[in-house]
Amino acid sequence: MARIVIVGADFAGHTAALYLGDKIGKQHEITVINRYDYFGFVPSWVWVGVGQMAPEQTTIPLKKVYDRKHVKFIQGAVTEVHPDENYLLVSPADHGELRRVAYDYLMIATGPKLNFAATPGLGPSAGHTVSICTLDHTLHARDTYLEQVRRLEKGERLRFVVGTGHPGATCQGAALEYISNIHKDLLKRRLRNRVDLVYLSNERALGDFGIGGLHARYKGKFISSEEFITAIYREYGIITEIQKGVLKVDEQRIYWEDFAGCYGETSYDFAMLIPQFTGQPLKYIGRDGSDIAERVVAPNGLVKVDATYGLDYETLRRQPDAWPASYQNPSYPNIFAAGIAFAPPGPISIPHVTPNGTSISAAPPRTGMIASIIGRVAALNILSMIEQGQATHHERMSEMFAACVASMGGSLWDGEAATIIIYPVVPDYQRYPNAEGRDMFVTHMELGTGGAWMKRLVHETSRSSRRWTTASAPEATRRIDDRQRTTAQRRPAGRPSSVVENPARTSGEQR
Repeated sequence: MARIVIVGADFAGHTAALYLGDKIGKQHEITVINRYDYFGFVPSWVWVGVGQMAPEQTTIPLKKVYDRKHVKFIQGAVTEVHPDENYLLVSPADHGELRRVAYDYLMIATGPKLNFAATPGLGPSAGHTVSICTLDHTLHARDTYLEQVRRLEKGERLRFVVGTGHPGATCQGAALEYISNIHKDLLKRRLRNRVDLVYLSNERALGDFGIGGLHARYKGKFISSEEFITAIYREYGIITEIQKGVLKVDEQRIYWEDFAGCYGETSYDFAMLIPQFTGQPLKYIGRDGSDIAERVVAPNGLVKVDATYGLDYETLRRQPDAWPASYQNPSYPNIFAAGIAFAPPGPISIPHVTPNGTSISAAPPRTGMIASIIGRVAALNILSMIEQGQATHHERMSEMFAACVASMGGSLWDGEAATIIIYPVVPDYQRYPNAEGRDMFVTHMELGTGGAWMKRLVHETSRSSRRWTTASAPEATRRIDDRQRTTAQRRPAGRPSSVVENPARTSGEQR
């Protein structure tokens, strides 16, 4: 019987646990270790962060799900990994004694360390800004946002800044969703005219998203993601400040350096800035007690896998096979990494170094759907290692399809979402010898109310999973049916259409 340990239960780790539990849960020992006792549906936290959704609607209790899949669950934080002796140490959530957990195969899917300390003054704990990167952070962001709303209701005029809080940050999509939902929420409250909304980002261009941007065919012509997002922000009245790496934050100002090496500042009353993501601070200890971290992780703490590291950007751009395929550590073949926890071989977007030597470059995104795909690939490789003695499943990000439905307001009646489909995530200029390095038949962008329905459908699917863990099957089915009937009763008979200038908006849809 093989012992499989998965560290982390976000999209990558949770997906892996479900695959392995379903396939071999009865024959082998599968254990998930996670800091929290729930799976958090992160994409819906943009709604929690503006007070439009209760937090309990975005979580799924893990143990009940794993019990059904024959997967053991330990709530706690891993502190040490001993790869030579195949065990790790866990600090339990109940603050008990350290627990030793042995493994034959290990998957590290911890998600990132939120490195607020890399930007002085950043973050909700020791800084002046808020975050929507964890549920606790999101609740704090919600409460802080609603405090600002009360100031607006008293007649004050304020400035809200949303974006990235480090020159090397990623997750610009989350910032886009949050600022768009703030915009829609303020409109509903009739307070939008009292707020300057500012999007502040380290991207080379709007819509870069850490993937170098994209082009897609729309109504017979190609549009860029820069044009797509620019049109949205222009329509929403959002001020944009890009090509800026945040260096520090105080109670009133955000200090940055831009691509040209000039220093400046942006004032704010409320700010949500995504921090730098690094690897979790785990200790990797050899048989003799020495530090062997360099054999397992890169200097930023992310786990080394079967990528080709050390290539300059132009060389990496020409070598799509430099991206990992099996997500297996080269020094310890029984260790895999998935999601943000694996170290990419380099950036997807064009990197930039200022005349002052500051690197301002959006890091590659590895969240959501991408994380789930990698979690599945790594899980299937563990299965093939058990059954065949080798990793047989491969899918590079240069071969990977991804879809993003970015909420621009949660309402099913006047909300909307940007739907972006991209293939492959990392451009492959050999397979697709065009300016984009992507399949232009598949890659697509569109904005409209249909996207809002799709976004809510994904959320409701996750909620129905939660109900199945807490109620009997007939009761869960009744609740889902009741909700569908209620939705149908509330649906208006029709909606007027309007002509808009936004080239990304679905034809015939109204704001």
